[in-house]
Amino acid sequence: MSSKPEEVTVAEPTVTLETLVRTQLSKALGGKRGMLEGAIPTLGFTVTWITTHNLNLSLVLSAGLAVILLLIRIAQRSTPQFVLNSLVGIGIAAIFALRSGRAEDAFLPGIIYNAFYALALGASALVRWPLVGFMVGGVTGDLTRWHDDRHLVTLCCKLTWLLALPCLLRVIVQYPLYALHMAGWLGVAKIAMGWPLQLAALGAMVWLLSRDTTPVPLPASKPAGEPT
Repeated sequence: MSSKPEEVTVAEPTVTLETLVRTQLSKALGGKRGMLEGAIPTLGFTVTWITTHNLNLSLVLSAGLAVILLLIRIAQRSTPQFVLNSLVGIGIAAIFALRSGRAEDAFLPGIIYNAFYALALGASALVRWPLVGFMVGGVTGDLTRWHDDRHLVTLCCKLTWLLALPCLLRVIVQYPLYALHMAGWLGVAKIAMGWPLQLAALGAMVWLLSRDTTPVPLPASKPAGEPT
């Protein structure tokens, strides 16, 4: 006498929001090496400008440092994404600076970027559709499911504000320096408020995330034996 096989359902996997956000932010920042690769060309530009006041030399040296970092990445067969991002940024900065002949204009694209990013992040948190939530949705496979959980929305809003804060502070400090044509101090401010400030914000996020454990369900698996 045969009996119908018992249907086995694979349990729905879950991850925590805390783990997910930490992992995604680490990828976005490129870890310590990625952040360092972003700072070295700026440091080269700043030091060269302060010592020589030669805009062309400063831009060439900055780009040269980025190319060296790119070649090292290629030689090691590791992802060149963050160095390429830096090269694109240097290219845009060079266009602004060479067009006007003023060294401070090399920092204008960064100021505009930070202003836009702070505005986008802040606006998304104000309307209760924080961008960090969509980062969660991108991993879970459902871009808006997280929004059904009020606790999750509130937590994502707080995390989004913490991401926006460094961008806002950079604009507040750097734009007056730009307006006063203080290119050397702009370079110092960009380095000091770059990855150190980002790490401080990340530390605040980790502290906030360490206070709770928020489950984030991933897409459920189909019952064993069910055709795909």
